[in-house]
Amino acid sequence: MKKLFVFCLFFIGLFWALASYGGLATQGKYDSLILDFREEVSQTEIDRTLQAIATQFKLKPQPNSIFSQADRIYVLKGNAELLEQLKKSELSKLTEYIEPNYTYSLDFIGDGKPNDPLYSKQWNLHSINIEAAWQQTRGKGITVAVIDTGISQVEDLKDTKFVKGYDFVNDREQADDDNGHGTHVAGTIAQATNNKLGVAGIAYEANLMPLKVLSSWGGGTVADIAEAIRFAADRGADVINMSLGGGGESSLMKEAINYAHQKGVVIVAAAGNSSNNAAAYPARYPRVIGVSAIGPSGTKASYSNYGAGVDISAPGGVTRSEKGDENPSGGILQNTIDPKTGESVFRAYQGTSMASPHIAGVVALVKASGIKQPDEVLNILKQSARKVEDDSLNYYGAGQIDAAAAVQLATKGQISFPDFFRWLRDNGYLNPRFWVDGGAVALLPKILMVIGSYLLAWLLRNFFPFRWNWSFTNGLLMGSIGLFFLRGFYVFDLPQFPFRILGSSLPELGTAIQATNALNPITASVLLPLGLLVFLLGHREWKWFAIGSTIGVSACLGVHAFFSPHLIWLGGGFLSSGFLIVNAFLCFGLAYLSLKSEVARA
Repeated sequence: MKKLFVFCLFFIGLFWALASYGGLATQGKYDSLILDFREEVSQTEIDRTLQAIATQFKLKPQPNSIFSQADRIYVLKGNAELLEQLKKSELSKLTEYIEPNYTYSLDFIGDGKPNDPLYSKQWNLHSINIEAAWQQTRGKGITVAVIDTGISQVEDLKDTKFVKGYDFVNDREQADDDNGHGTHVAGTIAQATNNKLGVAGIAYEANLMPLKVLSSWGGGTVADIAEAIRFAADRGADVINMSLGGGGESSLMKEAINYAHQKGVVIVAAAGNSSNNAAAYPARYPRVIGVSAIGPSGTKASYSNYGAGVDISAPGGVTRSEKGDENPSGGILQNTIDPKTGESVFRAYQGTSMASPHIAGVVALVKASGIKQPDEVLNILKQSARKVEDDSLNYYGAGQIDAAAAVQLATKGQISFPDFFRWLRDNGYLNPRFWVDGGAVALLPKILMVIGSYLLAWLLRNFFPFRWNWSFTNGLLMGSIGLFFLRGFYVFDLPQFPFRILGSSLPELGTAIQATNALNPITASVLLPLGLLVFLLGHREWKWFAIGSTIGVSACLGVHAFFSPHLIWLGGGFLSSGFLIVNAFLCFGLAYLSLKSEVARA
């Protein structure tokens, strides 16, 4: 039983997560349901079933759009109670699934050396190194589908090429924007550039496909969004941008995403603006590139979701200070419409909605450079991104987008030596400290903690010979490094919190609980080992775990004192180093006294 101690800890934490967390699928909002009939069910039987539903519930299921009948997809008004009734009825035997038709909404906050006069105000394009990328490609021949509130061809989009789209909200071909969000997003991707008007776009020679799935107030259903994805995939889209999201996992949307992915379409989506430790849907799906937002300073925007589901970060803007003051210059400036008047305006918005089209635009440049398969495109983005050294909570995914490096890698298949040297320099690899103090899991310090704990145990064993058993070994590991590899581990639709706890050593528990990178002086001290010894020293087997943990904590604190001495309340530097060193010696002293008493008792 004692040999299963570590595994028990893991499974207890995992079962706790599953029991206490309902998943993002419980958080969605909906007022209608989706029925997807099986392929082998005849249309006559479908019609008879739909009539029975209409008679029993006084609700008439309808095809979601003119494209739905071939896929046997119907929607009807309904709530959670009706959903459960239908799932328990004979209807469940005739359908692939019966699920909520979740409402997703747009993901933006607020209103608001080409010759374009306002290009100088587009800090976001400068920050992704766009001018160097334009020397290679501008996205010609690539079609980007914008699944949003539609697109209005405002003055600075008149020279942009459009292909036929569709309005799934009103079931018509003309997909005009009546909100302003979709037009703004489309501008970031392919605003007409170098036309002596307004602002610039990233892939300004690419084609735009307007697909309206969000109404004037910014909401839309899973059924419409899923159909728009299939529409785009069937009509030649190379890239899909979805600056929208919400709660609720959908089989219908997952199938549509897989369908588009198999056709070679790269799908990009906004992570969401709730500052949650998980991206919203559809960004959270495995075959969607989830994008978090950064501000002008290059750090995560306070509103942006992070953690599981985030693949990469891009400029999303910050138009309000922490005090609430307006700061339009910090937003993403584009040409859009005023939703009240329909007139063309230039406005700065903020949100992961604004970050997502940056990635979609760069994807268009990468595809125009010859990289076609979605997985290859994602690898290009990840390899060329500017890495963020300290990102244990996955604020930035693979890093911050670099358009020039992505195009360079896509064009040549490898980064040239000057680019590689710059990449090493910018990401800190030329700084020796990076190798001992960076990343979600700093491997070298962990190795030193393990070696240190074993050396201290070996030293004490020379003074007090004792039986080195499995319980003692577990203690050394839990005190020094814990199951550290779990700290950056993500499981679809599970919270990251339990994995942070399980992946932490005893001194790092406070860090994991508070979701910070700084150590907590309460847990990163002699207090936890002292408590373990007080409670377990009298136990025949568990006392060895307590003693081993105390030695492990001593090694852990000692390594932190020299490589990453940063404590909440105390900050970094000499004061924190001194605190850690003192407590490391106290832990070692406790282990010494405990072993001495055990030897004397024996």
